[in-house]
Amino acid sequence: MIPQRVSLVTLGARDLANLRAFYQRLGWEDTPASSDDYSVFTTAGVLLSLYPYKDLALDAGLSVETTTEAKPSFRGITLAVNVEEPELVDVAIEKARAAGATILKEPVEAFWGGRSAYFADPEFNVWEVAWNPSAVFDETGAMLSF
Repeated sequence: MIPQRVSLVTLGARDLANLRAFYQRLGWEDTPASSDDYSVFTTAGVLLSLYPYKDLALDAGLSVETTTEAKPSFRGITLAVNVEEPELVDVAIEKARAAGATILKEPVEAFWGGRSAYFADPEFNVWEVAWNPSAVFDETGAMLSF
């Protein structure tokens, strides 16, 4: 059996130093395990790591594209930060904008009853910032259900 949990999310970084600096500008602190070649951020419940794109592909047994510049495109995955109050969506999006994010969708009242917005980091990893009125968080800030 595979345990039903997500422990670590790793983003393949084309420019690790730049991507690491972006997350630091968001106010996220990386762990002592971080270096110029690998970075790890502690979040509520899941570790977020940054690892060189080509090394990550090779480690997974995948081929690596030969071009050095990637055209930003949607990869079919979003990451999310859920917040405890609707106005915190707006606060988070302004922090992301100030850190250099591309705002994909300004904060709006969502059809499902919450508030939501989207941004992309410098390498076009897409993040949603959302407030869900039925979200339940534990004492660490990890979302348990909604």
